[in-house]
Amino acid sequence: MSARMVLLGPPGAGKGTQAVRISERLSVPAISTGDIFRAHVAGSTELGRRARAYMDKGEYVPDSVTNAMVADRLTEDDAASGFLLDGYPRTAAQVDALDDMLSERGEALDVVVEITADADVVVEITADADAVVERLLGRAAEQGRADDTEPVIRRRLEVYAEATAPLAAIYEGRGLLLRVDGMGGIDEVTDRIMAALAARLSV
Repeated sequence: MSARMVLLGPPGAGKGTQAVRISERLSVPAISTGDIFRAHVAGSTELGRRARAYMDKGEYVPDSVTNAMVADRLTEDDAASGFLLDGYPRTAAQVDALDDMLSERGEALDVVVEITADADVVVEITADADAVVERLLGRAAEQGRADDTEPVIRRRLEVYAEATAPLAAIYEGRGLLLRVDGMGGIDEVTDRIMAALAARLSV
């Protein structure tokens, strides 16, 4: 099944876990900008060095760097018949850049899935965000991400609310958005997402 999709959701909503599961079900690659960034940083590429200065502060990597990395990844053979983007686009400018990348190949997105958590945790960065921060700190410890400190995580939540959350409205206006409740067990959320996709894409 060919599917070109974007997965949206706040930090801590379980996007990474669900991205892997969905990609397996649809037989398309899960492309995580976080993974791409880390690969470039680990390889000490020029793009990686530029990206790291922003990642270490919890800021978004500039579009010029991010777009170049994503465009390069989408040219790989495994993405020819579809893909799932996790962590991109993150800004309205990146939405336009992705549109351009795809239109140059005569392609377009099929669907955008937004995994929702407690909206107030993301939109209003208050003490209620503590649960999300705690979850992300635990994940950072498990995965050995020393750069995911509490200040960095809190800044990521703020940046998401400012720049990325509005993208849902853009895609909703295009009739591409599917909202799926991200609360509950991993299997439960996966089933909800696949059911929503089946209704939209005849998966």
